[in-house]
Amino acid sequence: MPGMDFMETKRRSNLTRKLILIAGVTALLIFMINKSTSASNSIKFSQHEPGVTHVLVTGGAGYIGSHAALRLLKDSYRVTIVDNLSRGNIGAVKVLQELFPEPGRLQFIYADLGDAAVVNKIFKENAFDAVMHFAAVAYVGESTAEPLRYYHNITSNTLLIVKAMAARGVKTLIYSSTCATYGEPDKMPITEDTPQLPINPYGKAKKMAEDIIMDYSKTSDIAVMVLRYFNVIGSDPEGRLGEAPRPELREQGRISGACFDAARGIIQGLK
Repeated sequence: MPGMDFMETKRRSNLTRKLILIAGVTALLIFMINKSTSASNSIKFSQHEPGVTHVLVTGGAGYIGSHAALRLLKDSYRVTIVDNLSRGNIGAVKVLQELFPEPGRLQFIYADLGDAAVVNKIFKENAFDAVMHFAAVAYVGESTAEPLRYYHNITSNTLLIVKAMAARGVKTLIYSSTCATYGEPDKMPITEDTPQLPINPYGKAKKMAEDIIMDYSKTSDIAVMVLRYFNVIGSDPEGRLGEAPRPELREQGRISGACFDAARGIIQGLK
C-alpha cells in the first residue's frame, strides 16, 4: 500500500542518516586519536629525555645515512631523518618506519637543508643531542660540471647546520666527508696525516666544510668526528637496505656498483 511504502522509505532514510552519523563520528574519533598520537609523538622528539639520545641524521634516506639510522635505531637511539629525496630513497625510510613503528623512535622530515629558515625551524622544534651529517651530492664528475651546485649543497649547507647547532647548544657532530679531500698524494697508503690537497670541486667543497667544522670546534666545546670514506660497499646483512642509485646516476656511481653492473651485463664493461 502507498502508506506502507512511505513509512518504509522513511525508516530507511532515518537508518541511512544514523549510519552516516555513526560513520562520521567514528572518522572524527579516529582523526582525533591519530592527531593525539601524532602530537604525543612530536612531544617526544621536542623534549630531552633522560637516558635517550636523540640523533639528527641528515641524508638519512641515502645509502650510508639509512644504514647509520638503522644501526642507531637498533641501539635504542631516537632518530630524526631529514632528507629532500633529491638523491635519497623514500623506500629506505619506509623500511625503517616499518621496523621501528613505536612512538618516539623515528621521524622523517622532508626538507632542504639549503633553506636557513627551515633548518632553524627543525632545530627549534626538536631536542637534538647529536648530529650525523650525511646529506650531500657526491659525484666527482658531476662536481666538475656543476661546481656551484656542489659548493652550495656541501659547504653552504654544512655552515647552516653548524650555525643551528651552535644556536641550540648541540654539542656532538659526526661529519661524513670523503677521501677526495686528499687529492692525489705522493705517498701511499693514505693516512690521516696525509696532506689534504683536493683537486676537484667535490673534494674542495668537503674540505671547506671540514675547515668550518674544525675552526668552530676550536672556539667551542663541541665534540667532532670526521669520516673520510674511500669506496663504500655492502648492505644490511638481512637485506633490508642496500645501495639503490637512480638510473640516471649509474655512470656517476662508485667502482663497486660499476663492477656489479658489468657482471650483470647492464653495462658493457668498466671504464
